[in-house]
Amino acid sequence: MWLLWVALCVPGLRAEYELSDRGGLGREFDGIGAVSGGGATSRLLVNYPEPYRSQILDYLFKPNFGASLHIFKVEIGGDAQTTDGTEPSHMHYPDDQNFFRGYEWWLMKEAKKRNPEIKLVGLPWAFPGWIGNGKNWPYDFPDVTAYYVVSWIIGAKQYHDLDIDYVGIWNERAFDATYIKLLRYTLDKSGLERVRIVASDNTWQPISFQMLRDAELLRVVDVIGAHYPGTHTVMDAVSTEKKLWSSEDYSTFNDEVGGGCWARILNQNYVNGNMTSTISWNLVASYYEQLPFGLEGLMTAKEPWSGSYVVSSPIWITAHTTQFTQPGWYYLRTVGHLENGGSYVALTDRMGNITIIIETMSHDHSICIRPPLPKFNVSAQNATFQLDGSFNDLKSLQVWYSKLCTNTSKPALFTKKSTIQVSGGSFTLELGVDEVYTLTTLTTGQKGSYPDPPGSQPFPRTYKDDFNVRNPPFSEAPYFADQSGVFEYFTNTSDPGDHVFTFRQVLTQRPVTWASDADQAISVIGDYSWSNVTVTCDVYIETPGTGSVFIAARVDQGGSPSALAKGIYFWVSADGTYKVTGDLKGNIVLHKGLSGVRARHWHTLTLHVQGSSAYGLLNGEALWKDVLTVGPMHGWTAIGTGSLELAQFDNFMVKAEVADTNPLALQGEGWGLISVPCNLIT
Repeated sequence: MWLLWVALCVPGLRAEYELSDRGGLGREFDGIGAVSGGGATSRLLVNYPEPYRSQILDYLFKPNFGASLHIFKVEIGGDAQTTDGTEPSHMHYPDDQNFFRGYEWWLMKEAKKRNPEIKLVGLPWAFPGWIGNGKNWPYDFPDVTAYYVVSWIIGAKQYHDLDIDYVGIWNERAFDATYIKLLRYTLDKSGLERVRIVASDNTWQPISFQMLRDAELLRVVDVIGAHYPGTHTVMDAVSTEKKLWSSEDYSTFNDEVGGGCWARILNQNYVNGNMTSTISWNLVASYYEQLPFGLEGLMTAKEPWSGSYVVSSPIWITAHTTQFTQPGWYYLRTVGHLENGGSYVALTDRMGNITIIIETMSHDHSICIRPPLPKFNVSAQNATFQLDGSFNDLKSLQVWYSKLCTNTSKPALFTKKSTIQVSGGSFTLELGVDEVYTLTTLTTGQKGSYPDPPGSQPFPRTYKDDFNVRNPPFSEAPYFADQSGVFEYFTNTSDPGDHVFTFRQVLTQRPVTWASDADQAISVIGDYSWSNVTVTCDVYIETPGTGSVFIAARVDQGGSPSALAKGIYFWVSADGTYKVTGDLKGNIVLHKGLSGVRARHWHTLTLHVQGSSAYGLLNGEALWKDVLTVGPMHGWTAIGTGSLELAQFDNFMVKAEVADTNPLALQGEGWGLISVPCNLIT
């Protein structure tokens, strides 16, 4: 009797949790997803050789293999810097439409090829300059903005047979109720009634408040999407009775702590906040690591030149939910927190199947990059689950298990365990800390795998590109990462000589920006640890009088802070002058003089940087020498223009000495590198 009293009365010894559909169900599940964009986060993926590129895509999208994503969200490119680079618009100008720029079209098709049921979402981060008509604001002419966005949706179908399921407003920026209503009207008028609207991809307020006070706005918004909600919502959002999504979340290093963050919020976004979808920023860390938020994808694929990639823990944490549920399933009402910390959810297809996901993430092993995480405690516990209603007669459940790495244990990621027996509708689990369990009636789960990819290798120390591609599969040349402006393959029909196929900067108007874009256009390439390099490129200024172009080395900034980049920049201008500067803005002038360069003529620039000095050649002849360098001692190489202007580049070549791969040297420029062995275990 005493033992029975202990079992019943001592808290935490064996807590019991009911899982039942008796009395009704919870909210409809909309799926787990990830974002490509915001911005240029998949830039290097397209340049991977086969079979490695297809393997990466399988880990992301293939059902019952890896992450098996339900939702794929992409940036509607707007020609502006949106975190790690610019993504090109389908309409640089009002009379320009090109639905083959960039790589998001290709990536959506690859996702659909693997999972025809995947839901597609489009969201603008920025807009081409003509949308704002000279202002950094897209809503003065809402009919024009709606036409622009709807044309992207129509083009997706017309040119790529892609049906866009959801569209957003303006990522993490102000919304305009008049525009949202006009967007709905334009969609309907275009035969796109099936496309749902997500608003406002920022915070829960003020969109929820306004929807409750504007019946028409309430009618046209289908989903309230909030970013980084910390697993909580607000009462106004709940009162709208609309679907609630964490439409961007995670954004954390994909080590074991990132895996813990992802496991915790996938469950608790619903338990605490009624959110029926959680979407990771970002899909895959496929951009230069020293750009902002490096290694913050579900997996890492940042070395197309080597073929190396890493299947990180968030892939398998995702699988715990995605491989055993589908959009259209329903959460049970009986979800919640475990007595000794952690949480559990259960979902059903309403046809007798049930999937239960349990997580016991500790505080220090589940901290997301944002928002701050209040302290909480988790400890080992026994938990008994009582199945009732439609599930009362189940006899067994399949079991999948993960144990994330801590200082005292080795990780076990998405491992198949023995079937657990259900007796009288009941089963008990011994739960440790930092664990994830999936218990399900489904038998289709699989931990997909491929042979190990090639080992990591630095960017080639000698690299050249003559851009001689008659029908390029993508609009960008391999490995170039645009940080301001848009650089595209170009066929120069006016030049029958050596420069028919070139690389051209095509923007001439400042976009409606999302970040503090540089006034100059710049595209970086190479190894951030390079110090002593020689860069050579043929350049063609198209703007007489005022045009200018540059080549550069030791460029130390990219992403949103690109305008602040330092390095060594060799400029030539159409007025016949040149200068050498220590910054992209051109304010730190190290040397200047006359060059004789003219617009609409090809010239060859060479920049050689060695130690603390540099020299430059024009058309193979010395133009300047022995200039003392200042600023960073390493960084990317780059090409660019002095303003948003048309200019062409050809026959790019770089030769670098052995790179300094000392992580402490890279940290000296303010880029912290995280190295956690656990995330290498797949």
